[in-house]
Amino acid sequence: MKKTKSETTPRKLETAFEQVQKFYQFMNANKLEVVEFSKDETFIKLVRKHNQSVQPIPIFAAHAPAQPASGTAKTPAPAAPQPPEGETIKAPMSGIFYRAPSPSSPPYVREGDSVKQGQVLCVLEAMKVFNELKAEEDCVIEKVLSENGKPVEPNQDLFLIKNK
Repeated sequence: MKKTKSETTPRKLETAFEQVQKFYQFMNANKLEVVEFSKDETFIKLVRKHNQSVQPIPIFAAHAPAQPASGTAKTPAPAAPQPPEGETIKAPMSGIFYRAPSPSSPPYVREGDSVKQGQVLCVLEAMKVFNELKAEEDCVIEKVLSENGKPVEPNQDLFLIKNK
């Protein structure tokens, strides 16, 4: 059986729009906040922006502690941690926060460091994939707000920054 010319020629290159559609579908299917792709001279970055605030979901213990008798004094509840004052860089997804590429490496950034746009700030591990979080603008890291090796949630403050 003889092959026709159309069967032997490679498929035409995808259009940029088709590539973006595939990345968008991948992003939605995997519930990702950010997707970046780079190959040769092609660079694609999709970022999901949410206008809704994250609503905490109450978790109830199986056995709630007994309420003290009405005659006893109640201790005041600890105050909720105050959000940092100033501009922050937030986690785009849930994962494990790492300040350095490996335990023996120095951190990507330290407090007081000047950061350039596109510079790696940290790594977020999600489902065995290490995602680099890069600075979106030039800034100075005033404070690291998350602990190395600890889980973070989407929109959690990671770094307190000051714009240049």
